Amino acid sequence: MYKIPYVNLVAQWQEEKEELLPIIEKILASGQYISTSVVEDFEINAAKICNTKHCVALNSGTDALVFGLAALGVRRGDEVITPPNSFVASTSAITHLGAKPVFVDVLPDQNIDPSKIEAAITKNTKAIMPVHLTGRMSRMDEIRDIAAKHNLQIIEDSAQAIGSKYLNIPSGKWGKVGCFSTHPLKNLNACGDGGFLVTDDDEIANKIRILRTHGMIDRNTVKHFGYVSRMDSIQAAILNYRINKLNLVSEKRRKNAELYYNLLDRNKIFIPDQRNEEYNTFHTFVIQVENRDLLKEKLAAVGIETGIHYPIPIHLQPASINLGYKLGDFKITENQATRILTLPVNQYLNKEDIEYVSQTINSLA
Repeated sequence: MYKIPYVNLVAQWQEEKEELLPIIEKILASGQYISTSVVEDFEINAAKICNTKHCVALNSGTDALVFGLAALGVRRGDEVITPPNSFVASTSAITHLGAKPVFVDVLPDQNIDPSKIEAAITKNTKAIMPVHLTGRMSRMDEIRDIAAKHNLQIIEDSAQAIGSKYLNIPSGKWGKVGCFSTHPLKNLNACGDGGFLVTDDDEIANKIRILRTHGMIDRNTVKHFGYVSRMDSIQAAILNYRINKLNLVSEKRRKNAELYYNLLDRNKIFIPDQRNEEYNTFHTFVIQVENRDLLKEKLAAVGIETGIHYPIPIHLQPASINLGYKLGDFKITENQATRILTLPVNQYLNKEDIEYVSQTINSLA
């Protein structure tokens, strides 16, 4: 077992089980597991976090992206601009609708480079999908201005950025829709898959609420041929409990990240600077370093678990072969893919843990 685990869901359960078990038992005892007031309560709570009018609970962040794009009118033949260094769901959501992902390279902080977006816009461009990777938000003021200039929609992939802010505006609030995941590894995490979409648009919210339940407006009437993408009551109850702790989780992760910033040798290791405009919730803490794979092996040998998010850019995946991209098209993304290393930053680490990781990296890098 790792001395310093990358995540610690076991510790989370041990901390919460005495309070969570009665909540789960209450749901099971009710016999009501789908489409209950518990889900509605979560939607109200999540909308408050994002400062939006609506939240629609779904069964994954991926479905949130697919439904969000569809609600914006993205169809076959349309193009959606997005970065190539995200988790594959960002791109697969676009392709599932028959649209084409158009990739734009990233900044040193791993988020989409706004200065390169306009060159990628064509007559077929329908939307821009920034991905707030690692919990750091993209430069949304610049992206918003570009979208307004070209009459494009913005859909935020906020899967890693619940509670994050840019210019004091929450993640999910900048775009027409914002899409979130509650996967067990997220800062706000369920005990299984889950996700949600936020918006201020009544029509979009109502449409997705219908689509998530087979397209039915009542028990016997189908308005659209839809899907099954409901968040179940047990996951909603767990999230209702954990959303009250979200600020504490974010602050603990930010404190751990601040220790890394102070302790890691910046002459050997690149860490994107924190900007005054952003409030980063550090879903992950990613450094960039030479000889990454060797360092990862050495850290594992001394009990430090790390990850790589993500080692193969989406444009170089086998699934992307028909998109027409090749090695060399996005040099910053490709370079980062060989250097990025995700360090443990979870809320169950203490100061001594972060010091141990930092000192070890400084000696080995």
